[in-house]
Amino acid sequence: MNKTIDVCFSPALFNLYDSQDSIVVVIDILRATASMCVAFQNGVKSIVPVATVEESLAYRKKGFLVGAERKGEMVEGFDLGNSPFSYMDPIVRNRDIALTTTNGTQAIQTARNAYQIAIGSFLNLDALCQWLITQDRNIILLCSGWKNAFNFEDTLFAGAVVQKLLPFYALTYHRDSALAAMHLYDLAKEDLYGFLEKSSHRKRLEKLQIEDDIVFCLTPNQTDVIPVMVGDAIYNLNVLQSL
Repeated sequence: MNKTIDVCFSPALFNLYDSQDSIVVVIDILRATASMCVAFQNGVKSIVPVATVEESLAYRKKGFLVGAERKGEMVEGFDLGNSPFSYMDPIVRNRDIALTTTNGTQAIQTARNAYQIAIGSFLNLDALCQWLITQDRNIILLCSGWKNAFNFEDTLFAGAVVQKLLPFYALTYHRDSALAAMHLYDLAKEDLYGFLEKSSHRKRLEKLQIEDDIVFCLTPNQTDVIPVMVGDAIYNLNVLQSL
């Protein structure tokens, strides 16, 4: 067994990992990666992740819908924010979207030199894992965290993936982060929402009165969408394979 799987708790630690020959799964459970999965489930053509609000807004001139979120809230003047429910609107179908978020799109920028970038959320957990099993590449699970700080929810998802893939992948020599993520997931898996009750990001989003978003983003296997990065944009792998 030559393929390995590892977990990076924060983009700030990503320079410690060898990603050039690896598939990097970017994780931002609350809520960017869930929103991306929902967007493709509802017919979005592509998502261009950008670092700044200004970059996103500039894409409007190119005919894109533009999305921006900061501190959990949609930035004024944009079409979309970071709620998965907003990406269920029929307006997104067959559209290209430029998106910037506080954490998720920043993590994608961090991983740009990877062999491949895929998007992971609880919504596409099983589909993502089934696809990863077929890939002959090492895997790095990159947690977006909150402004480069560790968070629970991304780590729990990473632990779920490690648990599912261990029969097919080996842990690296520096395995402690993968083991820690898996043990945390074991503790939380029967009640993810309850486990996160006192977590920083759940508290942050509760103040914005978006409990429904939290519950939705923690509900596994709502889609078989696998978003992957091709060039500067993210596409639905299922659509790419059907072309």
